Amino acid sequence: MEAIAAVVLAAGKGTRMKSDRAKVLHQVCGRPLAWFPIRAAFALDCAPVVAVVGHQAELVEKELSQLFPGAPLAYALQKEQLGTGHAVLSAQAALKKAGFSDRGSVLLLCGDTPLVTAETLQRLVRAKQDSGAPLAFIATRPADPKGYGRIVRNEKGFPERIVEEKDASAAEKKIGEVNAGIYLADAPFLFKALGQANRNNVQREYYLTDIVSAAAAAAREGRAPWPPTIEASEEEVSGVNDRAQLAWSAARLRERRLSALMREGVSVVDPAVTYVDEGVEIGPDSVLEPLVSLRGKTRLGQGVEVGQGCVLIDVEVEDGARILPYCHLHGARLGKGAIVGPFARLRPGAQVSEQAHVGNFVELKKTVLGKGSKANHLTYLGDAVIGEGVNVGAGTITCNYDGKKKHVTVIEDGAFIGSDTQFVAPVTVHKGAYVGTGTTVREDVPAGSLAVSAGKQRNIEGWVEKKGKK
Repeated sequence: MEAIAAVVLAAGKGTRMKSDRAKVLHQVCGRPLAWFPIRAAFALDCAPVVAVVGHQAELVEKELSQLFPGAPLAYALQKEQLGTGHAVLSAQAALKKAGFSDRGSVLLLCGDTPLVTAETLQRLVRAKQDSGAPLAFIATRPADPKGYGRIVRNEKGFPERIVEEKDASAAEKKIGEVNAGIYLADAPFLFKALGQANRNNVQREYYLTDIVSAAAAAAREGRAPWPPTIEASEEEVSGVNDRAQLAWSAARLRERRLSALMREGVSVVDPAVTYVDEGVEIGPDSVLEPLVSLRGKTRLGQGVEVGQGCVLIDVEVEDGARILPYCHLHGARLGKGAIVGPFARLRPGAQVSEQAHVGNFVELKKTVLGKGSKANHLTYLGDAVIGEGVNVGAGTITCNYDGKKKHVTVIEDGAFIGSDTQFVAPVTVHKGAYVGTGTTVREDVPAGSLAVSAGKQRNIEGWVEKKGKK
């Protein structure tokens, strides 16, 4: 198979997004728009892939490079926005610098088409190979062709040219077949054709579509076969130009992602209201209830249950753990068979060990909760190391911040913490010790001891009646 490089056009601002952020950086399913066509190109084994950047170039390069570490991804700067043809010409030097031979082919993609698939691109490759033509491209038939470049064919059905909407005659505007903006071209033909292009059009730009006219001219003169087209669905090649189209594309990507997960043995109770980012891993026999959102680098093991309304960001969950409804977990780790929630919050650094329980309205931050330990009600545990088999009573608080520094609370194996306890860190409760209800622990508690700080209870008889008279 011949070498194929790819050029992804990602230089535009995207004015219809009404945003200070470059269009190709707007996110769908946890990834910027441009990530999807770049991923499709890599799935086709394209090397190198050159992203043509312009608006917010440094930021675009930074975000995309972080998502493709070690991949043959290069960048070319389009300083002036002189059209799509000019954008591709801007990539020529970057392709050469990356070691691409001009004897190969170049796949041209748009950075705002997140729904394009590697399977469709593979059909395009086969069509070009079978035809022997220097160019092949993708066509589609949208419900409404307005705004698209129309494909003008000759009497034999071969594509003669593409006419942009603003340059089209009334008759040409009635054509229903349009250009999808995705091409595969021999590199020498591509750059020669673009080098000969001009800006004799309404928009005064170098049109990438001029390469179709050049390929047709070569065919008419007998120098090459006619360029073939393949047809793709309107959905797959739709571009994103505004926020509504962004949301629509995200919904289609979610459908694909969740369908794949369900085929792999994951139960999704209501796919219409379940959100799983690209890159999230979920083991078989796991269950996602409605309104679940799994983001970032979240990874779920086998047989994990995630209850309704839960949000997980960069969370690792081992086999058989259960997260009950309406929990928010970020940067946390759950061991096998752990139970969290409902209405719990786990912040970065929280580790809930095997068979441990975190209950309703409990918050953990940078805290290890040991095997089989429980904190079931109304508790804040921050900067704490809690051993195995510990019971933490309702209303317990680690006072971990002295106004300048954070300090650690240590509770060793088998300790019992009574309700409404405050730990003034740094402090340690040693093995098997008990802390009585309502205690403020300011000093270490020795192993096997009982710590209490509350004074003796006094009952003042008749107090209510006397107060009532006043």
